[in-house]
Amino acid sequence: MFEFPLAVAIFCLVVGAVFCGLWLYYDRRSRMNFEFELRRSAFHCPRCDLIYTGAAGAGACLCPRCGHENSRLRF
Repeated sequence: MFEFPLAVAIFCLVVGAVFCGLWLYYDRRSRMNFEFELRRSAFHCPRCDLIYTGAAGAGACLCPRCGHENSRLRF
């Protein structure tokens, strides 16, 4: 069977590999969600004073609260 120090080393390597795999998975998922939200456009409705987001690249979007068509915010 394995000696105690060898078994501890193998266990540490397996645990380290699992943590690295989880870190890479969640880092990639977080980056993809951030890039998706970054591509969205912001809109402001002067009629009901609502700030909301719409599809990426949309020049105009209807307000979800009052239905007024608004142009994209430009910063």
